[in-house]
Amino acid sequence: MARAESGFDDQTAAAERASEPGAGTALVPFGAAFYPVGDVSTTKNYAFLLLADFTLLAFSAAIEPFRIANQLSQKPLYRWLVVSEDGKPVRSSSGVRLEVDGPLKDIGRDTTIFACSGNLRGGNPSKSTIAFLHRHNRTGGGLGGICTGAVALAQAGLLEGRRFTLHWECHPGFIETYPSLPPTTRRFEIDGRIMTCGGGAAAADMAISVIRSDHGRAFATVVADMCLMRDDAGANVGQRTSIGTVLQTRNPGLIEIVRLMTENLETPLPMTELARAAGYTVRHVERQFQKCLGIAPARYYQSLRLDHARSLISDTDLSLFEIAAACGFNSKSHFSKSFARRFGMPPSLVHHRRKRDGQA
Repeated sequence: MARAESGFDDQTAAAERASEPGAGTALVPFGAAFYPVGDVSTTKNYAFLLLADFTLLAFSAAIEPFRIANQLSQKPLYRWLVVSEDGKPVRSSSGVRLEVDGPLKDIGRDTTIFACSGNLRGGNPSKSTIAFLHRHNRTGGGLGGICTGAVALAQAGLLEGRRFTLHWECHPGFIETYPSLPPTTRRFEIDGRIMTCGGGAAAADMAISVIRSDHGRAFATVVADMCLMRDDAGANVGQRTSIGTVLQTRNPGLIEIVRLMTENLETPLPMTELARAAGYTVRHVERQFQKCLGIAPARYYQSLRLDHARSLISDTDLSLFEIAAACGFNSKSHFSKSFARRFGMPPSLVHHRRKRDGQA
């Protein structure tokens, strides 16, 4: 009994030392489950930089595996701070405002900083924040992006030659803005000192991957079990559901045609070429689309292009004329009519609402 009490006192003292002012939070909460890890001489430090309209789901998913790792091991394996650009509370994409521990400027180089944002435009950081991230990288500090946090890293010039990702919804706008920086479609990427994820549950996948690297697969698997997750969602897993699953079909020809449509939005492929790629006649393609999707292939193709246009209106500063051209429309009037038919309002109104809501 005395030995157990001594061990608990040692762990409590370590946790208290890790939680001294300015050191961040190394919470070591008590729980029923326990998993021992070897001696740990250092605590890894993380700071979560909340930018405007950050997503609560991704932010929480990134932190919780580290908290669970501390709880399971009863050791301060990980310490974290929550900061904002100016130390003031930040409003999330769901309207919830979070208090923070302080401003970004107080973070030292021994801390990995995760930029957390949501809407591609809403989290646009200040020039001083971009400069701070650039200096942090130059002095050897680790950096990461959660959801669309990679945008801040791109603005700081830190993604050239790196593998990185961000939420799939924002890929079109990001690629238009940074054509030389193609993101991957994976759930998360860890490339040296740069870690990025697509947000949502992928933030937990990335954190569990870090824990696996630090303390082994067995421990990481228990952490994943505590999260009611599987420890097999590695970086090679894609962000989106497969085309076949979305379409609810196993028809390989139909899947191939939709893939080609998705990859050729700016210069739409003629139906004869799409049919030939799948080994079908045009008439057979039309029958398969009606049978499986209840829509003509030309109309389906146009819907993909219009969805792409809506994304570009939301996430870029391109003019409507440029967006129409980028989505395969030769006529602005045809584009506007088609857009209004699909979304119930003309593209000019969507553009106006984006500016009105402060997303410009």
